[in-house]
Amino acid sequence: MTLSMCRGLAALPITCLERAKDLKTRLGILPHKPELGHKTGSSSKLQLGSRRRDSSRDVLEWRESFDQLLKSKSGVNAFHTFLKTEFSEENLDFWLACEDFKKTRSKTKLASKANRIFEEFVQSEAPREVNIDHETREITRKNLSGATSACFNEAQAKTRTLMEKDSYPRFLKSASYQDMSKQAASRGTSKRSHT
Repeated sequence: MTLSMCRGLAALPITCLERAKDLKTRLGILPHKPELGHKTGSSSKLQLGSRRRDSSRDVLEWRESFDQLLKSKSGVNAFHTFLKTEFSEENLDFWLACEDFKKTRSKTKLASKANRIFEEFVQSEAPREVNIDHETREITRKNLSGATSACFNEAQAKTRTLMEKDSYPRFLKSASYQDMSKQAASRGTSKRSHT
């Protein structure tokens, strides 16, 4: 943003730099930190045909439960792509970073990863701040002092619930998922008719 653009925003409660930072984050211009372990596909299309190795049954199972979606690598990738369209992929990225964090065995790495995750997703004004309440944020902050694999459990659970109750139903209603499930259903029907 230019200074002249920011002057018109002077009445807003956030500074121009904060607004620019938020805009960059929302547009995904900032690079993701791969060391947090939240790798997702870079595919921009939610097309079943782009990942032949996933069965039609997998795509159809995603609508059975949010857990089914999260168990599927291609389901996570498709959901992540959808969340990008809603500018809320940080929720899934945080959840994935927590899952990776739980697998960390080294105490030194555990503390280091915990601080990086907290700084990127949990602390107030974090670059990719997830939507959790103040109490959960403070509990998580306190948990960092003796970082264990469970220090993000409450924040992760709240973020998961938010995705399950809010983003997941919209994903299932999205044109992209509807197209994928129609393709999957037609493949399942054509396979049965050829046997």
